[in-house]
Amino acid sequence: MRLLVCLFFACAWGLQAEVRTLTLRETVDLAVRQNPDLAMSRLDEQKGWLDVRAARDPFVPKVVVGSGAAYSNGFPMSIEGSAPTVFRAQAVGTVFDRAQTYRIAQAKENARGAQLETAARREDVALRAANLFLDAERAARNLDLARKQLINLEKVAEEVALQVKEGRALEVDLKRARFNLAAHRHRILSLEAEMEMAETALAVLLGFGASDRVRPAAQDRLVPLVPETEEAAVRGALETNRDLRRLHSALAARNLDAKASRAERLPVVDLVAQYGLFAKYNNYEDFFNRFQRHNGQLGVSVRVPITPSQSAAARAAQSDIEVTRLRIEIQKTRDQISQTARRFFFEVKRAESAVEVARLDLEVAREQVSVLLARMEEGKVTLRQLEEARYAENEKWQVWVDSRYALERAKYALLKETGDLVAALR
Repeated sequence: MRLLVCLFFACAWGLQAEVRTLTLRETVDLAVRQNPDLAMSRLDEQKGWLDVRAARDPFVPKVVVGSGAAYSNGFPMSIEGSAPTVFRAQAVGTVFDRAQTYRIAQAKENARGAQLETAARREDVALRAANLFLDAERAARNLDLARKQLINLEKVAEEVALQVKEGRALEVDLKRARFNLAAHRHRILSLEAEMEMAETALAVLLGFGASDRVRPAAQDRLVPLVPETEEAAVRGALETNRDLRRLHSALAARNLDAKASRAERLPVVDLVAQYGLFAKYNNYEDFFNRFQRHNGQLGVSVRVPITPSQSAAARAAQSDIEVTRLRIEIQKTRDQISQTARRFFFEVKRAESAVEVARLDLEVAREQVSVLLARMEEGKVTLRQLEEARYAENEKWQVWVDSRYALERAKYALLKETGDLVAALR
């Protein structure tokens, strides 16, 4: 019975969790399409364009129909500003409102800023996806290497145990070999946990469930090209950085807001058209020379502010203050972008140098193994020495692989700063 229950829960867990194997390109594609943060950013972008529609509303003619029917005893008095009518229709549309025109332009600029915010977040999500992909891939490769190294360490432990038994090694050597073996097994457990956490974090970033995992597919990929010079990297970052462009958009929107507040002192002109169907029982014939059943008029309504609005002046002053703050922030952001681009470019160069150093070190370790193999055939080297050299070679290989991952990370960070990461990875 217990076995059946365990099998049931194991099957249920297997149905819930899913392991997806994806390439880096597929990972980035899914990230920019399904990431929850990006989805919320796109909703803000849609809200921005809806604000543009709302700002245009006063310039869209509005037609209202209804009735003001009433029985009149004496003079026909007005109902809601209109004479008693059996049926009436009214159309009103603004033809000139400079303040509202500026507000429409401001809403468009805010919507553009929301688009730039989405683009900036897209680059950020792509970088996070690429880094998590590299973490998961690196952990999987290190785990595979560690399992191979475990075989070498087991051979070393067996060789040392045999030497101790034959009196050719000390007991402390056996203890050291067993310690190395236990420490390496602990390292394998840590790498397994690291790989699982990276794959789970990548799945969550892509919009999957927390019980799912995304496993990197085995592939040989080319790392995208980066700017060749430091100045080219800085120039590209300043020209395409979404955060900087978003600040410029916010500055333009604040300038338009100040103009809109100051334009409230200008006249507002509306086009008005009205129709009314009158009835004789409202005593029109008793107070007017002639009764006409169908009545209409077309004209304009002009509103001219005489006294200045204190609230509009205060809003304009607040916008001016915000404009000054944004200009300071833009300059500060430009300096930060330049500094960050230079730092990332330096990180790329340093990572390239580290890859070369690790490669040369690996070649030395491989040459050492070759020498020991030749000497072992001559009987001058023990199996323990050879396995220890192979273990050292694997360690050098791992350092070389890690340096390549560090170089790839540095290049992705630089491409993200220049705004080219998504295009390069897709």
